[in-house]
Amino acid sequence: MIIIATILLVGIISVQLIWIQRAYQLQVTQLNYDITQALIQVSRAIQNHQGDETLLLDPVKQVEDQTFIVKTNENPDPDYIEALLTQEFKKQEINLDFEYNLYNCFNDSVIFTKAVKIDQGKAVEKENPSTVVNWRSDDGHYFSVYFSNKTKMVIDRLNFWIFSSFLLLVLAAFFAYTINIILKQKRLGDTKNDFINNMTHELKTPISTISLSTNVLLKPGIENQPERIRNYAEIIKKENERLQLQVEKVLQIASLDKDKVEMQFETCNLFELVSDSVSTFKTIIEEKSGTITSNIANKNIEVKLDKIHIYNVLSNLIDNAIKYCDTNPEIEIAVYEKGNNIEIHVQDNGIGMKPSEVKYIFDKFYRVPTGNLHNVKGFGLGLYYAKVIMQAHNGSISVEKNEPIGSAFILKIPRSK
Repeated sequence: MIIIATILLVGIISVQLIWIQRAYQLQVTQLNYDITQALIQVSRAIQNHQGDETLLLDPVKQVEDQTFIVKTNENPDPDYIEALLTQEFKKQEINLDFEYNLYNCFNDSVIFTKAVKIDQGKAVEKENPSTVVNWRSDDGHYFSVYFSNKTKMVIDRLNFWIFSSFLLLVLAAFFAYTINIILKQKRLGDTKNDFINNMTHELKTPISTISLSTNVLLKPGIENQPERIRNYAEIIKKENERLQLQVEKVLQIASLDKDKVEMQFETCNLFELVSDSVSTFKTIIEEKSGTITSNIANKNIEVKLDKIHIYNVLSNLIDNAIKYCDTNPEIEIAVYEKGNNIEIHVQDNGIGMKPSEVKYIFDKFYRVPTGNLHNVKGFGLGLYYAKVIMQAHNGSISVEKNEPIGSAFILKIPRSK
């Protein structure tokens, strides 16, 4: 439907452009005709005034787009020509400023030039004409008329077409906006379904484990096996904590949506904060035969921030770097001082992202497709949480491609004043 509607709209716009072009050419032709008829009447009036009954064939000729010449048998008075031109142009509703030039037929030179402003009612003599007409001197006397703003009048006569084209452009803009909304709603719908599927899976697994463990504990004779009771009780406790963690994540995002997130700003040493994040995941990464390192030149950088939330943001980024890696994870966290900002770079060697995916990764519930990796769990809330927290710190989070593979997330935090 979008493709068909787009083709139809493009067709309508194309037809409109063709008609505007034709209407423009028609108005140019009509204006040239009106000017020619007015100048013919001027030529006849000059002949009648001079008592000349000689028939002049084609006394008016258009030599350029804005220039016309009028043949006469004698050189008329300039003021008389001006009066005739003004009168005839008014009859033809040609409200254009013009310039007329009288030529000497013996040496083909301009002997008089004057510019007439219709809207201001002024006429000013000029030393040099705006345009020079090369005419054969043996054709007799003549004068030329030059219109400097002829195109403007043609455009003014196209008001209807211009207005209709404007309405069509507005329609096209609304169409594009509507299509954008439809595609956005479709993407949000797909993201929502993906979130529901992920949440169902994440919640169903611990519930199933708890249900199985409970059924085992309800079997007759289990009371005589205290070790098994203890093992299954630990399983129930562990899965319950996991279930509670998943629910808290969803509630946490719900609180962010309602602007209920509370920040406890305090002066914090970034070296210690990054070191704590590295040590938390070091064992997990070593089990995957990977490495995690920190690169901080200045170990005394202090920034005013919410330590717990920034720690959670770093933990989310490190956790994603581990989950979205199909080889031994290699993660580096670096801290740089750049002007009034402190930048924390989290680089990994994961599967990376396509440019088409980058613009969506900070949206709520969005998850990057993992291809053949089917063991990546989550709700697609981690990076959305990171974006909200960084905005609360008047900072930002962005991502760049980490050559030759992986991603590099950059956290920008303003310095403490």
